[in-house]
Parts: sequence; structure tokens; C-alpha cells
Amino acid sequence: MNMLSQIIIGLVALIHLYILWLEMFVWTTVGRKVFKTIPSDMFDKTKVMAANQGLYNGFLAAGLIWSLLITDEMWSRNIAMFFLNCVLIAGIYGAFSVSKRIFYVQGIPAILGILSLFL
Repeated sequence: MNMLSQIIIGLVALIHLYILWLEMFVWTTVGRKVFKTIPSDMFDKTKVMAANQGLYNGFLAAGLIWSLLITDEMWSRNIAMFFLNCVLIAGIYGAFSVSKRIFYVQGIPAILGILSLFL
């Protein structure tokens, strides 16, 4: 896998580790500052749901990190492609169901990662 792909995949993984932290550990504090469109009274009510979403983001990050640790070039690329496509689909769904901003945060970096794998 080329260096550009590794850098982009690493950045996408870091984004998802940040989302994991935000949704699982600081949802009712920092989450209020990040997700300003959600009414303040909803953060305590949705804490468990947000933690569950954070866990899924952690799985995406783990898969992307795994792809960087695989020594077989083709296997590494295929795993990266799978997880980047999962991130892209999540970004597209989030843009339609919640906010277009999700596509910019998740979808665009995933697209860049996918494109870099074809270099």
C-alpha cells in the first residue's frame, strides 16, 4: 500500500477513534458542544445509544488500523477497501438521516482513501 493511502487511512481511523471517545466517554459534556443541533436535554436520555454508536465507530477504526498492520499487500488493500466503504456508507446514510456535515467528516475522507488505493 502506498504512503498516501496509509496516511489517509490513518487519519480516517483517528477520526473514528475521536468519534468513539466523543460518543462513549464525553457525550454529556463535550458532546453538547460538538452536536449543537441536539437539544441539551437529550444528551442524558441518549447516553446509552450514543455509546453504542461510538462502539461501532471504534470497530471501523480497528478495521482500518488492522489494514495498516497486515504485511500482505493485496490482503491489506482489500481490508482497507472494505472498511473505507463501510465508513463511506455510514457517511452517506448520516448525511441523509441526520446532517450533511456527517458526509463531510466521514464520507469525503473515506472517498479520498478509496481513491488513493487506486494510485
